[in-house]
Amino acid sequence: MSRNKKKLPILEKVSITTVAAEGKALARVDDKVVFVPFVVPGDVVDLQVKKKKHSFMEAVAIKFHEYSQDRATPRCEHFGVCGGCKWQCLKYEEQLRWKQQQIVDNLTRIGKIELPEISPILGSEQQYAYRNKLEFGFSNRRWMTETEIQDGENVITERNALGFHITGAFDKILDIKKCWLMDDITNDIRNYIRDYAIEHNLTFYDLRQNAGLMRSMMVRNSNTGELMVLIQFRIENNDERQEAMSLMQHVADQFPAITSLLYVDNHKCNDTFGDQEIICFKGTDHIFEEMEGLKFKVGPKSFY
Repeated sequence: MSRNKKKLPILEKVSITTVAAEGKALARVDDKVVFVPFVVPGDVVDLQVKKKKHSFMEAVAIKFHEYSQDRATPRCEHFGVCGGCKWQCLKYEEQLRWKQQQIVDNLTRIGKIELPEISPILGSEQQYAYRNKLEFGFSNRRWMTETEIQDGENVITERNALGFHITGAFDKILDIKKCWLMDDITNDIRNYIRDYAIEHNLTFYDLRQNAGLMRSMMVRNSNTGELMVLIQFRIENNDERQEAMSLMQHVADQFPAITSLLYVDNHKCNDTFGDQEIICFKGTDHIFEEMEGLKFKVGPKSFY
C-alpha cells in the first residue's frame, strides 16, 4: 500500500514582489522562492502550494487580501484558463518595465555581460488584434473549467471543442468563444465552423486514437486586406469527403472575404503539415504582406 502524500501547506498573506518567467510572478517565503500564476507585484494573497522542492515552490492564489495598484482588468473571458496572454492582469506599461528588467537581469546576472545604458522598450500602439496568424485545434475532449465542474445544476452534454490546447494537457482543448489576438472575423469564422460541425454531427478529432474528421484550422490575415483559412481534416471514406467538401463550400459562401481557402487531408499522428499536400478549394494558395515598401508572398507553410 502506498503512503499518503504529505498535505501541502497554505501560505497566508504573502506579498508578491516581482515578475518571473513564463507568465508567473514571484514571492519569497522563508528564504524560498514561490512561483505564482495570475498575480502581479503588489498583490497580497493566500497561496495554496501545489509543488514543493528543495529551493522553490509553485502555488496558486486562493484569496486576495490586497490588490496591487498595477493591476488591470483582463479583457478576455478565457483569461486564467487559456494558456496564452498571461499578463492581461498587469497594466501594459508595467509589463514593458518588468520584461525589460528580465532581459537586463538575464544578461548581467546570468550572462555576466556588462551593458551600456538601456533605452526603454517601445510599446505597441495596438495591444489587441495584432496577430496575423492563429491556429486552433478540434477535440472531442473539451477542457472543463472548474466553474463547470463545480456547477451541479447544469449537465454537460457537449464535449466537442475548437480552440487552444491547455498547457500541460496535450489532448485537451479549451473551447474559445472570442480571442482578442486577431480581429473579429477570425472569431466569426472559427465559431461558424465549430457550430456547423456540431450541427451536422461531424466527428471532432480524438488525439489519443488518431481518429475524427475535424483536426485543426489556421487563419492568417495581412495588411493588404487578404485572408487565408486552412482546415485540416482526417478523411477516412467518401462520405467523410463529401462532408468535408460541404463544410468548405459553406465557409466559402458565408465568408466571401476569404481570399485563400485551403484544406489538408492529414492522417499523421500530429498536426504539422509541412510535408502534406495543400489543396486550394477557392481563391489563391497565398496572400500578400507589405512592409517597408516590400511585398511578400505568404503561403500556408511560410514563416512570416
